Amino acid sequence: MESTARVKLYVAISFLYNAEDWFRFATVNESEANMEIIIKPDYPAVCDEAAGMILKAWKKKPNLVLGLATGKTPLGLYEKLIALHRSGQMDFSEVVTFSLDEYYGLDESHPQSFAAYMDHHLYKHINIRPENVHRLHGRPQDIEEHCRAYERKIRSVGGIDIQVLGIGKNGHIGFNEPGSSLTSRTRLKALTRETVEANASLFTDEEEIPRFSLTMGIGTILESKMILLLASGEDKADIVARAVEGPLTAFVPASILQLHPQAKFILDEEAAARLTLKDYYRWAFENKGRLSASKEKG
Repeated sequence: MESTARVKLYVAISFLYNAEDWFRFATVNESEANMEIIIKPDYPAVCDEAAGMILKAWKKKPNLVLGLATGKTPLGLYEKLIALHRSGQMDFSEVVTFSLDEYYGLDESHPQSFAAYMDHHLYKHINIRPENVHRLHGRPQDIEEHCRAYERKIRSVGGIDIQVLGIGKNGHIGFNEPGSSLTSRTRLKALTRETVEANASLFTDEEEIPRFSLTMGIGTILESKMILLLASGEDKADIVARAVEGPLTAFVPASILQLHPQAKFILDEEAAARLTLKDYYRWAFENKGRLSASKEKG
């Protein structure tokens, strides 16, 4: 799909839930309206690339607003961000974060909660202020109001500058499982059997395995100014190909990112293995500077 067509279609979708985003995406410069596929040699290089993009954005905006995912894929990225902080290259004192999702029914103190994950793998190692860390709570008193308040908080800080994502083997982003509305907002979401089974090994008690989650919606994610989707390993190759080169469909939620003007799929060679146009994507990224210079001369 041509970049302008992507933007126009996304504009139509955005208008259903937010007039401000309709205007923002309607005025995107055509030259900026491209999903970008970045193929790196291996997982450490994927994490280096993503960390470099976040560092570059932070240098322009010290109060950068980040949306952060959990799971295995972002771990290397968080290690890189911690290293940037420890080396004095990045200061998190003004950075604001929002968690992408949380298991419904788990307290923040539960070792498998995403709150505990973020504390263990990132927050306790950097100088982020506690008041700048925003989370979805696993046991809110009023689920709907909690989700509405989360959306309001995101808007109150000007929206998310960079949203970090992984991709599930069934194409989910956050816990937006196949069949999720492409305009969905933050909400309670039932997990698929596949997702429940994938998470089962993390819990010793079968009764504890979450069947529901609170997650940012696809519409919420799409409002982010930039999206970094990281994928690594051959087990992600099939779903990456479907998300990047397949049809846009609610049955592969990540495919909606084809419409976002600043979505970047950062992949290692194994995750990119089934992309039909992988050689072209590699060439385009490597020659990005030349393409920009040509446009300026034109």
